[in-house]
Amino acid sequence: MLGDEIVHTEKKAQKKEKKAMSVSLYGNLFFVIVELVTAIITSSQAVLLDAVYDGIEFFMLLPSIFLIPLLYKPSNEKHPFGYMQIETLFVVVKGIMMTAVTIGLIANNLNLMLHGGHLIDFQSVAYFELFGCILGISVSLYLRKKNKAMNSPLLETERKGWEIDSIVSLGMTVAFLLPNFLLHTPLAPVIPYIDQIITIFLSIFMLPMPIKTVITGIRDLMLIPPEQETIEDIKNTVEPIIGIYGHTQLYYDIVRTGRKLWISVYITFDKDTISLSRFKIIQARCIQALTEKYSDFYFELLPDIEFTGTEIEKLEV
Repeated sequence: MLGDEIVHTEKKAQKKEKKAMSVSLYGNLFFVIVELVTAIITSSQAVLLDAVYDGIEFFMLLPSIFLIPLLYKPSNEKHPFGYMQIETLFVVVKGIMMTAVTIGLIANNLNLMLHGGHLIDFQSVAYFELFGCILGISVSLYLRKKNKAMNSPLLETERKGWEIDSIVSLGMTVAFLLPNFLLHTPLAPVIPYIDQIITIFLSIFMLPMPIKTVITGIRDLMLIPPEQETIEDIKNTVEPIIGIYGHTQLYYDIVRTGRKLWISVYITFDKDTISLSRFKIIQARCIQALTEKYSDFYFELLPDIEFTGTEIEKLEV
């Protein structure tokens, strides 16, 4: 009965995550089409930057949705960490593609500036970006609400993407209204370069996000411990609980695969006798404390038994 309950709960979680991702997918597809049309009509490099970014998002989201059922499969002998690393792999590929596209657009716009820049329909772009800002805020709030219960890295990545898009669109709305005020001023010669300046500025602003995604993802794929903040938080959570048992040393083995943390704590006791019942209680308390901070993790508390030459000699005797 308990097994059936767990399976039912996991299926519900899969459906919710898939539904939320579908909203982001269709919103992305709609926005890409509108952005491409606007970029062609206005010849704006800034809008083209948005279109390319959102196009990558769309094509990376398609396989992600089909992979969601795999992410809920349990670990086994062939896959000791489950299928969570597939999710990390997609996040890394997405980050690499976004980094490459951003650097390419910076180079292209620098080239345009060296050749005199170009004029665009600034007012039309400003209205379009205002619409993009409203759409971005709406989807971001929807994904935030849905992800509260699921804590999905895929949804969180999408939410952050829409959130950044809305902030960028708001800034671009203001920026593309500037030429109206510069037309009869000494700064009028700058107007043909405004589109390229905005694109380069946005590219530099957005570049750290995919780079950070790639670095974090590669760390996870190589099973390197997560960032120091996460490790310290885990230590600060479990050490006060374990401390009441009596130990001389604690050793942590922490890795992250996709959305899941794998936490092993090896304890060296200051005495020879171990109370298994008390040991289980402490482990349960650690799990309870971690549950309040992390939604998907595996935790084990293990006695650190080290064999030395002395112990081996005693066994031989």
